[in-house]
Amino acid sequence: MHFRIKSKRNFAAGLMFACVGAAFAIGATNYNVGSAARMGPGYFPLMVGTLLALLGLGVAVASIGARQGDGDPIGQIAWKPLGFIIGANLLFGVLLAGLHGIGLPAMGLIAAIYALVVVACMAGSHFSMKSALILATVLAVGSYLTFIVGLSLQFQVWPTFITG
Repeated sequence: MHFRIKSKRNFAAGLMFACVGAAFAIGATNYNVGSAARMGPGYFPLMVGTLLALLGLGVAVASIGARQGDGDPIGQIAWKPLGFIIGANLLFGVLLAGLHGIGLPAMGLIAAIYALVVVACMAGSHFSMKSALILATVLAVGSYLTFIVGLSLQFQVWPTFITG
């Protein structure tokens, strides 16, 4: 019996998810995992990583069949959206924490969220600043209510030049 990949896209996506999930699961073992009754900081990433790896393997295996497949090509890498999404996440981290080595102070949660959303929205084919700002406002208010008010987490919300 001769097996062929029915969908190269699904096979590649399944392998990618399996690798990312395995990497998270392996990385989680560096923390105290604990048990289901007393979860440690590594428990949740271990479980999510394991599930992601298993689902990825399932997709990859399902894309292999005994019948001749359509062999959909994978296609070109969408560099523009990829760059904007990765750049948005890096910008969020830099603005939230600051770069003290070069004198850039932390700008806080709200400014970081606005920057994240605006830059990430630029990855799409139709960019609207109005829609991006509305989405950023909803996300900023929701994040503030969830993390600062609801969970009482202590981190900088506003830029230092506003809070003094």
